Order: sequence, then structure tokens, then C-alpha cells
Amino acid sequence: MTPRTRADLETIPAYVPGKSYPGAIKLASNETTHGPLPSVRKAIEEAVDQANRYPDNGHIALIAALADYLGVPAANIAAGCGSVSLCQELVHATCKDGDEVVFAWRSFEAYPVVTQVAGAVPVRVPLTADHGHDLDAMLAAITDRTRLIFVCNPNNPTGTALTKAELERFLDAVPPHILVALDEAYFEYNRSDLDGITLLHDRPNLVVLRTFSKAYGLAGIRVGYAIADSALIATLGKVHITFSVNAVAQAAAIASLEASDELLARTDGVIAERGRVRDALRSAGYEVAESSANFVYLPLGAQSRPFAAASAEAGVLLRPYEDDGVRITIGDPHENDAFLAFALSEDTRSIAKVGAQR
Repeated sequence: MTPRTRADLETIPAYVPGKSYPGAIKLASNETTHGPLPSVRKAIEEAVDQANRYPDNGHIALIAALADYLGVPAANIAAGCGSVSLCQELVHATCKDGDEVVFAWRSFEAYPVVTQVAGAVPVRVPLTADHGHDLDAMLAAITDRTRLIFVCNPNNPTGTALTKAELERFLDAVPPHILVALDEAYFEYNRSDLDGITLLHDRPNLVVLRTFSKAYGLAGIRVGYAIADSALIATLGKVHITFSVNAVAQAAAIASLEASDELLARTDGVIAERGRVRDALRSAGYEVAESSANFVYLPLGAQSRPFAAASAEAGVLLRPYEDDGVRITIGDPHENDAFLAFALSEDTRSIAKVGAQR
């Protein structure tokens, strides 16, 4: 007889990461193409020498470094194994069976997964016609069972971003007993006027999530952080998985903060390439969502999977989203050139059902 597990888990979709094949150009997972700086690599090597010791479960040195860097008290910061683990902790901290979690759709693939694993109910609110958050519809979706709202800004996978005024109006309309998680995983690529940390004052129901996985280039090491009211931070500590932020991750994050100017300067090149790829695609007749992240999104509908499959055959891996669209990570110029050579060909435009406008 097999062990008895929760029957409802059969209905929960597994998170699907971007694919990777030897020799292929991977533009599927929103990773940076740059490895750790020498100073960060040195910190990693030194941390490995202490791998026989448990990591600091309170993340004291990392949180102190973040507090200094962000200009917020240490009591308002929590660390996690990537920001996705903090998403899961937030659901566990706010929801019981049958409670509801509201988020835009399509958005980060992990939101419905972490919601359902906790026994809560995901409430998907369709995006606007221009692939952004429909904040009015999200407010209308709130019920007496709503406990948590995720707002991914810039949104993954569409890349669209809210303005400060739009988000402030939304936050002012959300009942104060409902927690709003502003997921800023791509914050460093966004050049809008919105910085979630500046909105935390007098909003104890707001938590801002960020990560070292994207612009800081530590996706393989896994470390993220949350900034919120100290009472919520204390609550997150009660549902935190012990020792889940390993010692190497903590050391790498601290060293990355010390080298933040050099690391974040890299984002300017990504943004320039993002504009180049967007403009080339639009000139060829593609609809391209306006992105503020390190990727672009093509809303290809039913052609999404055939387009991504053909790209893989051409040696460039992309991320399709069922019958919604395809996300393309901005890589190095030669990688982007390889994608554009595929996307702008007559055969590919036939698959995508777009016409040239040149």
C-alpha cells in the first residue's frame, strides 16, 4: 500500500522552469548572462570553507547589510531562499483552508502553486488589453475571504509596470486587514517612478519582495528578502523553514551589496538591448508588450507553443505560456541577434501569423 497523501495535490500544477539544452542559447529563465564579480566569488569560496557549520538562521549579517543599503531598520527585513520562498511564507502566514489569494493572470507562475499548496484558493484576475494589471478588477475581486494580494511589478511574464500613482490609489482602496505583497523581483531593470520601499510608511499591510537572483546574478544560489512592518517580519519568522538561506547565499549577497554599483551598472546594457530587440520585433509586425524588466513578451495566443518549439529547433530556447504568449529573456547582443534572426525570418513570421511593416 502506498502512503496516503493529500488528494487535492493532484490538481495543483507543478512549477515549470525554463528549459536548458547543451549548446542551445537559453533565453527562457530571465537570468543574467554575467557571473559573480571576483569579490563575490571570493566571498563564496570563503563561505564554502565553513560548509560544515550551519548557516545563521537569523541572517544577522545579511540583514544588517540590507538595512544599511536600503536605509530601513533591521527589524523590518526578512531573508528567504529566493523571493519565491517568501511568497510561500506569506501565504502560510495569512491563509487557512478556503481563504483567497488574489493576483493578476498571467503573472508569476508560482503564485497559484504556493496558494494551493497552503490550502488557499487562487483568484486569477485577467490582465488589461495592454497586458498590465487591471487594478480596478483586482479590487472588485476582493471578498470577505481575501487574505493576500500579489502585485508583480514589473509583471512576469509581460514586463509591464505600474506607476507610483496607480499603485498608491490601489493600496489606498485595499481594506487594511488584507496584505498586499509587491513583488519587485525585476526592480533593478525598472526605470519608472515606483520604488515600493517608499510606500511602506503608514502601510502595515504592504510588504515589498526583492531578490538577488536577477540583476545581482545569484539565481543559482537562492537568496531574496522582504521589507515590511516589523510585526509582519516577526510573523514570517514563525513560518520560515529553518536554515533555508544557506551560508554561501548569505555571504554572496553581502558581497554583492558591497559591489552594487558595479553590478547594477550592467542593467543599463540590458535595457539598451531590450529596446533594440523590442524595436526590431515591432518593425517586423509583432505586437510587443512594453517591458520594464529584462525580457520582452509576445502575446502570440495559440501560436505561442509552435513559435517556441520552432525557436528551440533553431537553437534558441524561449518560454511559452500555453496559449497566451512567449517570453524572451534579453541576453548578450550575439544571443539576441540569434533570436532576432529566427524571429524576423519569413518562415517564423508565418508561424507567428504576423506581417512585415517595413
